[in-house]
Amino acid sequence: MSDKGQFANEASVSATGAGMEPLLKLGVEYESDSRLVVHGAAHLAQAWSAAIAGQLYPSMSRAELAEFLHRQAIVLVAAVQAQPVDAAAVRAVGAAMVAADLLGTDVLTCTIEVVGERLGCAAGVPAGWLPVVQGALVAGYMGAHTDRLLAEQETVRQAEVQARLQAESALRSSESLFRAVFANAGMGISLGDMQGALVDANQAFARMLGYEVPEFCTLKVADLVYPDDMAAMAERYAVIIRGETDYIQMEKRLRHRDGTVVWTNMTVSVIRDSAGAAVYTVAMVEDITTRRELQDRLRHQATHDALTQLPNRATFLDRLTAVLDRPADRVGLCYLDLDGFKVVNDRLGHDIGDALLVQVAARLHQCMTDPRCLVARMGGDEFVVLVEDPHPGELAELADAVLAELQAPFTVGGHELAITCSIGVVEREPGGVTPAELLKAADVTMYWAKSDGRGRWAMFDEERHARDMTRYTLSATLLPGVLRGEFILEYQPLIRLSDGRLRGVEALVRWQHPTLGRLGPDHFIQLAEETGTIVQLGRRVLEEACAQASNWNAAHPGANVVMSVNLAVRQAHEPGIVADVARILADSGLRPELLQVEVTESALLGPAGQPLDALHKLRDLGVRIAVDDFGTGYSNLAYLSHLPLHDLKMAGSLIDGLRAPNGVSSPDEAIVTALISLAHRLGVTVTAEGVETREQATRLLAMDCDTAQGWHFGRPATPEHIETLLARPLANSY
Repeated sequence: MSDKGQFANEASVSATGAGMEPLLKLGVEYESDSRLVVHGAAHLAQAWSAAIAGQLYPSMSRAELAEFLHRQAIVLVAAVQAQPVDAAAVRAVGAAMVAADLLGTDVLTCTIEVVGERLGCAAGVPAGWLPVVQGALVAGYMGAHTDRLLAEQETVRQAEVQARLQAESALRSSESLFRAVFANAGMGISLGDMQGALVDANQAFARMLGYEVPEFCTLKVADLVYPDDMAAMAERYAVIIRGETDYIQMEKRLRHRDGTVVWTNMTVSVIRDSAGAAVYTVAMVEDITTRRELQDRLRHQATHDALTQLPNRATFLDRLTAVLDRPADRVGLCYLDLDGFKVVNDRLGHDIGDALLVQVAARLHQCMTDPRCLVARMGGDEFVVLVEDPHPGELAELADAVLAELQAPFTVGGHELAITCSIGVVEREPGGVTPAELLKAADVTMYWAKSDGRGRWAMFDEERHARDMTRYTLSATLLPGVLRGEFILEYQPLIRLSDGRLRGVEALVRWQHPTLGRLGPDHFIQLAEETGTIVQLGRRVLEEACAQASNWNAAHPGANVVMSVNLAVRQAHEPGIVADVARILADSGLRPELLQVEVTESALLGPAGQPLDALHKLRDLGVRIAVDDFGTGYSNLAYLSHLPLHDLKMAGSLIDGLRAPNGVSSPDEAIVTALISLAHRLGVTVTAEGVETREQATRLLAMDCDTAQGWHFGRPATPEHIETLLARPLANSY
C-alpha cells in the first residue's frame, strides 16, 4: 500500500472519531514534523470552531464540536503536507462533517473560508495547493450530502408505497367490515337520499318496524314519521344539511307497520360529495320503546300519588311555582282536610281509610273540569285545589261545590260513611309571595274552619293571621322569657276599708318582651297555661313576691302586709305545689299567714267535684286561700261552706252596679250585700275588686265589706311606690 493510500485510510478513521496518534506517525512517514502538524491543526481547529459554532445547532456540545474539528484539522494538515495533496483524505473530512450533522450552506462556506485563510500557513505549503484542498473538501461534503438526501428520499418513497398498500388493504377490509356491520348490526341503519327516499337499510331497522328489507327500501321517510313530527324533524335535518353541525341526535316516534308507536333514539349524519354538497343521509336507530314506557311509568309515579292517582305534592308545587312566575295572573287555593278521618282509620282499619280516600279523590277530580284547576293530594287526608286566575267569587263557589260533593255518604267495604271536610281558601296576587307562604296561609285558614265548627270553609284574613302569628311568637318565647328573667312584678294595693290603711298587695305579672314591649297578663297567661309554662312562671312569681313581702315586713314591723298571689288552675293541680310553697316560704322568711293564694272557682274543685286536696294542705301550712273573681262563674254557693277559704274576692262586674248615685238602688247592690253577709256568716272576709269611684268605696264600707282594690285606691305600681303607702293611711279615703 502506498503512503497516500495509507494516509487516506487513517484519515477516514480519524473522521469517525479515532485518536490522533496514527496521524502523528503519518507525519513522520511524510517526513513532516509532527509538532508542526499538531501545532498547525490546533490553530486551524480553533478558527474553524469559532467560525461555524454560531451557524447551526449541532447535535453535539461546544466541547464535543471543538474536539471533532480538531481531529479533522489534523487530517487536513497532514493531507496537505503530503506530496501531492491527499485529496481522498480531504474528501473524507467533508463526508465526516455531513455524518456529524454539520449541515447547511453557511457551515460549508465558513469552512472553505477558514481553510483558505489558515491551512496554507498551518501546513507551510504553497498557496496554489489550496484550491485543490477546497475543491476536494467541497466534493466530499456535497457527495456525502447528496448520498444522504437520496437515501432519505428512498426511505420516504418506500414508506409512501407501504402506506398506500396498507391503505388499499385497509379500505378493502373496511368496506367488508362495513357491509358486515351494516347487515348484521343489532342497531337499525339506513341510507337515504336528499329527496327522503330510503336507498338502503339493514335487517334490524326493517324488522324494528315490521318489514323485510326489500319492501322497507321502497318507503320514504315520510311514511315512517308521525305527521305531527315532520315539521320539527325537517327543521333538525336542515341544520345538519347546512353544515352547522356534524350530526343530530333526537328521540322520535316512528310508525310500526301495524300502526303502533315505536320510540327510537336516532342519530343522523350527512354524506357529502367532493364539492361539499349533501348527497345522502345516514341514520342509526335504536328502539327505546321499552325504556320510554318505563320512563313514563316512573315519571307518572314520581308526579302522582300512588293511592289516589291524583297529582302529588311535588307536581302541585311545580305547577304553583309556574303560576306564580306569571305576575299578570291571580292565584287561588282551596286547602281541605277531611274531618274525623282518624276515627275511620282507628275503628275500621287503614284499608277502609285508603278506600275512602280513593273515593274522595274521585269525587274531587269530577268537580275540577276546568283546565285552570288542578286537584292534588298533599298527603294523609289533605287535598288542595289550585285555581289559576280565578274569577271574582269563583273560589267561594268552588269551596261550596266541594262541600256539597262530599255530603253524600260513601259506601266503603260494606260500611256507609258520612264525612265532611274543612276548607281554607286563599286568593292572592303572585307578586312577592312564594309557594311555601301561600300553602302556609291556606293551611292556617283550613284550621280556622275546623276551629269554627268543621264542615265549612274559611277565607284567609290577614289581621287574624297576624294575631295568630303574634300568639305563636309569644307561645314560642314564653319559657325562654321566663328563664331570661323578662317577667317583672307590679303590686296593686289592697286597702282595709275601715281605716284606709294598706292591708296587703296583689302581685301582678308583666312581660317586658324584647320586641313587643310591655305586655299585660291577658296577652300571655292563657298561653302559659296551654303550654304548661305557667308552672315555671308561677313559681318565679311566687318566689319574687314572697321575697318582696318579707323585705317589706322586715322594714315595717307590725305592718303585716299580706302578699296575694294568683295560682293558676294547672298550678293548683301540680303534685308538688304544696312542697314548692313551703320551700319558698322557708327561703324568703315570710310567715305563712302573710301569703294569700288566689284561685278561681274552677281551680277550687278537683276532678270529682270535691275541694282540691292541695288547698287544704296549704291552709294547714297557714297560707290564706282566696277565691278570685267570685260571681263570674256558676258561683255554687253550696260549696262555700266546704272550701278552705279565708277571703272571697267579688268580681269587678258586680261592683260596677254600685256606681249609681246615693239613694238610687240597683240589683247588684242587693247581690253584693247578700254575698258579704253570707261570707261573714261563714267566717270568710270579703274583698271588692274593680273599685274605681269614691261612691263605690263608700257604699262598700256601708255594706261592711272588709277590703277593696281598684284604680280608686291605686293602680299596679312598683315596689318603691308601695313603700310610701306603708307609712301612712290613704288620704281622704271616703
